[in-house]
Amino acid sequence: MADERTRYFRRLGRLRRSARRWSVLAGGLGGAAVVLTPYAGLGLPDAAWAGAAGSAVALAAWRWIDVRALAAQPAPPALDPAEAAARSRARLVAAVERLPVGAGVLAEVRRVRSRIALRGTGAGEQWVRLDRAALTLAGMAPRLTGLAEPAVLEAAAADRSLRDLATRVASVERALRLAPADARPPLAEAHAALTAQLEAGVAAYERLVVAAAGYLAEDARPESAHPAADRLTEATDLLHGVAGALAELRAVGTPLRAPTR
Repeated sequence: MADERTRYFRRLGRLRRSARRWSVLAGGLGGAAVVLTPYAGLGLPDAAWAGAAGSAVALAAWRWIDVRALAAQPAPPALDPAEAAARSRARLVAAVERLPVGAGVLAEVRRVRSRIALRGTGAGEQWVRLDRAALTLAGMAPRLTGLAEPAVLEAAAADRSLRDLATRVASVERALRLAPADARPPLAEAHAALTAQLEAGVAAYERLVVAAAGYLAEDARPESAHPAADRLTEATDLLHGVAGALAELRAVGTPLRAPTR
């Protein structure tokens, strides 16, 4: 959406154009009425010309009054460039989200941008592992229902927490590179603790994904052969039987030939 200042000048421009159009129309109708009335005398057509001209004059006057009233108001202040850029990005994101595949495209862009932001830090590798596991779980999530649904919700919360932890690990690591020598030991200790937490969390997330895959495999495994395989076997046997019957009918319908001497 446009900002207040842009909407103000757009409305002012529309009012001015409308006032000019009505002024031109009022002048044309008024001139026609002045010129044609003396030739034909006063009658019903002259009353129509005069009425149309009067209406156009009144509308033109009202439009110019609206223009002056709006122009007398102070224009809204211009937006800060940073705020204008943020609004432009928001409009672009909203437009992309309305597309059929917009949500997936934006999610992938955010994922790649976050991965690039962590490049060169110790959290980058853990972020890639978490991304891989999250994408795998997202592919299985629609089928993880019933007893497995709470685990999916817990995984979503863990994913957000681990990504926040990875960002903190990267921030501490960058600060560690800039810290003076006397301030590095406690910062390095904190960085090591956070890194250990991140590694343990990502490993736990991966184990959850493996468990979810096992759940799906066991849930989909039938006690006997798959029903589709049974139906295909029955259809195959039926076709074999039909083919054999046709062969026997063909043999019966073919006359025996006398042996040649």
